[in-house]
Amino acid sequence: MKKTRIFSIHQKLKAKIIEFAGWEMPVEYSSIVDEHLAVRTKAGLFDVSHMGEIMVTGEDALNFVQYLTPNNVAKLFPGKAHYSALTTPQGTFIDDLLVYCLAENQYLLVVNAANTEKDYQWIVSHQGSYKVQVENQSDQVTQLALQGPRAQEILQPLVPVDLGEMKSFRFTWTEIEGEKVLVSRTGYTGEDGFEIYTYSANPVPIWETIMVQGKELGLVPVGLGARDTLRLEACLMLYGNDIDETTTVLEAGLSWIVKFKKGDFLGREALLRQKEEGLKRKIVGFELLERGIPRPHYPVYISNEEVGQVTSGTFSPFFKKSIGLTYLPLDYTEEGTIFEIGIRGKRVKAQVVPTPFYKREK
Repeated sequence: MKKTRIFSIHQKLKAKIIEFAGWEMPVEYSSIVDEHLAVRTKAGLFDVSHMGEIMVTGEDALNFVQYLTPNNVAKLFPGKAHYSALTTPQGTFIDDLLVYCLAENQYLLVVNAANTEKDYQWIVSHQGSYKVQVENQSDQVTQLALQGPRAQEILQPLVPVDLGEMKSFRFTWTEIEGEKVLVSRTGYTGEDGFEIYTYSANPVPIWETIMVQGKELGLVPVGLGARDTLRLEACLMLYGNDIDETTTVLEAGLSWIVKFKKGDFLGREALLRQKEEGLKRKIVGFELLERGIPRPHYPVYISNEEVGQVTSGTFSPFFKKSIGLTYLPLDYTEEGTIFEIGIRGKRVKAQVVPTPFYKREK
């Protein structure tokens, strides 16, 4: 299994290590609940170096990434990123991703760890006559995520740029501990924060410097366990659970990343047809009305008929109640609709509620 360049840190901190997407990764250091609440109230530092980074360069890079993804890449400029997807001709997901415009005709695509090789092959297979170079740089890049309401306060003394001027989904190249880093105001927790990318062969000092700087402000190391509960409270999609090659971008409630007017892209016709004909199902958020924890793949029932599965579910550390996501037939997606989830052989009542469950105060 692969190890990140700061794996020694996790060992030193006695993190609980699990296998995830071919990597040995920390799932928790103290407890998932404590780490989750630290991110909501103060700050947490994550090693997310297992994520994939694919570089697309060349004179046709803009047009090529436009064709691969539904969001409008032409609206990006050096220093700006956006959320998007790699879509099939059916308008479903190969993956979801961030697209960074590094320079004219140079784009960094940040993809999910489990999909990195699949995504790379998908991109290369659609290269056709586009004059581009596609390089999988995942093994060269370390990615850290500093998230929480105190993230800016912690990071600012360590970088020579004004983070207060950096808007959401903007980024810049700078230095931490003499190492070149890309600092991006993005994240996967629902909190303010930054993702930090570096090609450094030894990124350990970057992690250690941030942790020392944040100690007095309540910064803690955070594993993949709390990363998952945080993103679910914020209703951020997880590939393989909430989105995959069987779910369309519109069904997943992500119509805001589909820009039909920009011109052709993979899946455009299918999504346009689905929009015109109307959705038959869509993703909803729910909370349990009775005791139980709704785990992924638990069956979902309406009037004794199984209509789907829980895609994501947990006991929310912040709200102290069980929440989750599932796809329901369109007639049953109104807020307040009651349905049932099969939990350990018992039917438990759930109710459709507004999403996101958690939205930070600006």
